Amino acid sequence: MFESLQIMPIGTLTLGSETFVLVSWWKPLLLIAPFIGWAWVVSKSLDKHAQRFFLGREKWALIHMIFAMVALAMFRIPIGGIAGFAAAFFGIIVILALDILLFAGITNRDHRVPEGSKLVLNMKDAAAKRDARKLAKSLGSSELIIVGASKMTIPPPGKESPDLPVRVAAEHLLIKGFTMHASQIDFLPASESTYAASYLVDGVRQAGDPLPKADANQIIDFWKKCAGLDLKDRRRKLHGQVSVNGSGMTGVDVKLVSSGSKSGMKMSMIFNPTQAVRRKPADLGLFDKQLDLLKGWASDTTGVVLLASPSDNGRTTSLYSILRLHDAYTSNIQTIEMEIEDPLEGIKQIEFDVSADGPDFATTVRSTLRRDPDVVGIVELPDTETALNIANSDLDRSRVYLSLKTDSALGAIQIYTKAVGDPKLAGKGLRGVVASKLVRVLCSNCKVPYAPTPDMLKKLGLPEDKVSQLFKKGGQVLVRNKPEVCSVCNGIGYIGQTGCFGVFVIENEERVLIAEENWTALRSAMRKRGLPSVQQSALRKAVDGMTSIEEVTRITASKPRKSSSKPKASAS
Repeated sequence: MFESLQIMPIGTLTLGSETFVLVSWWKPLLLIAPFIGWAWVVSKSLDKHAQRFFLGREKWALIHMIFAMVALAMFRIPIGGIAGFAAAFFGIIVILALDILLFAGITNRDHRVPEGSKLVLNMKDAAAKRDARKLAKSLGSSELIIVGASKMTIPPPGKESPDLPVRVAAEHLLIKGFTMHASQIDFLPASESTYAASYLVDGVRQAGDPLPKADANQIIDFWKKCAGLDLKDRRRKLHGQVSVNGSGMTGVDVKLVSSGSKSGMKMSMIFNPTQAVRRKPADLGLFDKQLDLLKGWASDTTGVVLLASPSDNGRTTSLYSILRLHDAYTSNIQTIEMEIEDPLEGIKQIEFDVSADGPDFATTVRSTLRRDPDVVGIVELPDTETALNIANSDLDRSRVYLSLKTDSALGAIQIYTKAVGDPKLAGKGLRGVVASKLVRVLCSNCKVPYAPTPDMLKKLGLPEDKVSQLFKKGGQVLVRNKPEVCSVCNGIGYIGQTGCFGVFVIENEERVLIAEENWTALRSAMRKRGLPSVQQSALRKAVDGMTSIEEVTRITASKPRKSSSKPKASAS
């Protein structure tokens, strides 16, 4: 009778033609436990995450099911005894964990997921945040967990406290800005009795709702108190920082800048300030040839390179990224800044305090250049004396990157030349100029393709036979055949920014024209080199579907130059 008995893989027994299950009752329960935890995470978090940010909910559901089927196959692992059970149990855990890690790893790199909404697989931090949310809920109806300058969580006031409405209003201001993907919120007097918030969303201002002046001052004081700033000082420019969690924000740093004016207090709130200026050179938006040209300049440490960009167009980001092309461990690199936006490893950063007693900016520049640094980054040109100190320094031994607030490469050369006062001296030290502007990137979830007309292509200078399709902003998506506001871009049609650059070499021909102040001929000479200008770079990005023609027009439309962009003579 026992001649036909065979021991099969764990849990089964074949006796004659019949098969019996031989397994302890607790083993299948234990094997099912990882599936229960996995299913809870997928349904409560991953599936909703994919739906919220349009990450392909159906596609990810299929991937989850494939991982589940593979994990189920571990029930039939061909190893007997307790070793087979252990292998099956831990195999299931590993497979299901890989599914969760794969989802988090891929979706966190998707540009549609905001920085504060990326998935964080840290159980300790998650438990701490959950406890903090419970505490906040018990104390009041605020939504955010705010960590102040003292690194301590600031608990919300009780439900009956008169301070609770102030906190709720202050939080609402911040949450709205974050939801709009704003990089900065400015809270300014709108009239004698009202304030209004404006939101800088991808370089474009969005207007906010008005608020009574008394309420606005309470909100400003609330944030100043959180950041550890002096509430009594309502005139000087003060800086502070808080960290915020909740309402989609995870560890978001907010820089607060308050100052006084004739109309009243002003406040700016900047989201993740260090991250905003921290980009690799390859991520700036440069074309390959432009990046190669900058890398070639980084192998040289002589002359002046001008960096030209308008306000809110990535001037600091470009300067920091270009400085990183130099080897900070083999070169003496220094910066002179009004405010250090991000610590640069291996680089000495000198912060110039306008309000402090001591040397002025021009003197600080001169003393720095006299120490024979290899590379110096200078963020402003506030006066003619600074320009003269740069032009008269030993530019055969030092490279100077000078950042100028202007909208074109030619404009930067003109400003620098006029500030130096000697066109020949100014041109002698110039090695190149980098102009840049930021364009908004079309939301890939709702952008709309269209066929441009021949007349439109002709006006843009684009070849009709090579450009058959362009894109414009959408702002809406179809959900069950009904148009709804795109949740990725909040109906704006754009999300994120990229740089459009013009990188130009200054050689003997250009130096002669600068010395003659022949700007028309200089513009022609720069064009002859065949290097793309800012406008041409923007058009190429539009053809590639990254941005729209409307954005190209917005950043390249000529604007009257303000007199404040020119350096003023020093008072000394």
